[in-house]
Order: sequence, then structure tokens, then C-alpha cells
Amino acid sequence: MKVTRNLLKNSSTLYYLYFRVNFLLKYEIPARIMGDRFYVVKKYTKRFGFAPNLKAPIRLTEKMQVLKLKDHNDVYTLYADKYRVREFIGATFGEDILIPLVYDTANWRNLRPENLPNTPCVIKANTGCGTYQIIKDMSKVNWNLLRGKARVWVTNNHYYKSQEWQYKNIKPHYIVEQLLQPKDGFFPNDYKLFYVGGELQFIHVSVNGDRTNRYKIEYDPEWKPLNFSWEKRITSGEYHRGKEVPRPETFERMKEIGSVIAKDMPQVRVDFYDVDGKLYFGEITMCHGSGMNIFIPDEYDIYFGAKLTLPAY
Repeated sequence: MKVTRNLLKNSSTLYYLYFRVNFLLKYEIPARIMGDRFYVVKKYTKRFGFAPNLKAPIRLTEKMQVLKLKDHNDVYTLYADKYRVREFIGATFGEDILIPLVYDTANWRNLRPENLPNTPCVIKANTGCGTYQIIKDMSKVNWNLLRGKARVWVTNNHYYKSQEWQYKNIKPHYIVEQLLQPKDGFFPNDYKLFYVGGELQFIHVSVNGDRTNRYKIEYDPEWKPLNFSWEKRITSGEYHRGKEVPRPETFERMKEIGSVIAKDMPQVRVDFYDVDGKLYFGEITMCHGSGMNIFIPDEYDIYFGAKLTLPAY
């Protein structure tokens, strides 16, 4: 096993082949054979312990599955594209809220230290979820391994893993953005504004700190605490609230921008960073957690589900 890990770390081609085959067998081939609806029901049932009601859904998570299967709007592909959405955001709300772009390329082979400035940055693929690497020190990066990862990021189409249509037709690209670092030297909090029917319902804050004490916490549109969680991994059936987070200085501007993006959409999540009072746009996510995250307490799944009126299909 150790020999295999070493081979993967030192060969971008072997890394790519290993994880490409793994993705094909685990996600893409089953999804192609079963079809989106069957795959969605199978995964939802495994996660929640019961099958989703897709004909007369009442839960938010059930309605999100219906949207994944039926709400296919071309603009969603633009919103999900982490490279091309920058042009839309800059033209609509001003380029000052864009995280500074230091390099971009369509070819994974170009991700080399000589092509990048020697500064802390984040290398991202524009095509999926979790496809990025934070770099603080260029000299400590295994570039063969990174290029192997980058190739996997854009070849393994996230659509086959999540059944989220907006990822299916994104043209692959890589972006390298400046690493946002507050004065305290930690990572900035990620403010995720969740909208239903164009109305802000709650803010899901990813508290990043020094990466050793990360947690999530929720607030209402007036920054009042909400006593629930909406997480992928559940360690118990009870909700335990973490340390409170102060209202960010740019919160009102976040809401202004978010409301414009969310207008006339069934539901959407719009993410921002506040770095020492400076606002930055994060991303637009059409389906938080692919609709597979679990509310604790469970009643909130039904509560927010009642606020989402599905379009007539």
C-alpha cells in the first residue's frame, strides 16, 4: 500500500489513471446505467433512511432532488462555472468584489511554479465541488501530484456524482486566485446566504479560524442565532451550537448582491468572504450539499421545505 501511495504521489499519469478508473466504477458507470432518478432515490434513501417523495415532496431536501432532476436552466451552468461566473459578477456588481486572479489556463500541464507568482494562492478547477488546493509555500508543493489531481478534477464530471445538471456541460478551466488572509493570519469565514423564492432564509457560516477548530453556525437575516445545523456528517441526533460569530461589516452588501442573484430562482446559495471589512464574492451554489445534507433537528427540513414552491413541470 505504501509503495502504491508513493507511485501515485510521484506520477501525475498514474495518479490520474487510478482516480479516473475509481470514479468511473464508483460513480459514472452506475449513474449512466441507473439514470438520474434511480440514482437520486438510491442515494437519498441511503443517507436519510427513507425514500424521497418526489411526486408530492414536503421536505426541502426532497424538493431539492426534484429541482436537480427537472430544473435545467442554462444560466445555472454559468453560475456553477467558477471561472466564467467571475465575468458576470464583475460586470454586474463591480470587479472590486472579485478575489484577485493571478493566473488561469485550460491545460493542467501549465500548472507549474514557473508560471505562477511566488505568493500564497488557491488553485481551483472551475468544474466541480472541492476541486482546489491551497498553496502557502511554492517550494513545498509536489507539482507532479498537483497536476495529477488537477487532471482528475476536470475529467471526473461532478454531474455523475451528484446528478446536479449545472455541472454537466462546464468547459474545463483552471484559475489561480490570491489566498485571502485576514490580519489575524487565519482563514476568513465563509458566509453562505441561502435563498428560497428570492427571499433570504438563513446564513450558514463556515467558521474557518486556524483550520483546527472549524465549525458551522446559522443565523437569520437579522443575524439572530438559529438553533439548527445542516451538515453532511452527523455525529449525534442533538444540536450543539458553537461559539457565536460577530455580524460581518459587509453583511448588508452581501444581502443586496445575493437578492439580485437569487431573484426569480426557486432556491440558491450565494457565498461571500469578509476580510477585515473588505467584501469578496465566493461562489454561487445551486444545490447546497446536493440536497443530501441532514437538518438537526429534523423539523427544519419540513419548515424550510414549506417555503419552497416548486415550478410547474
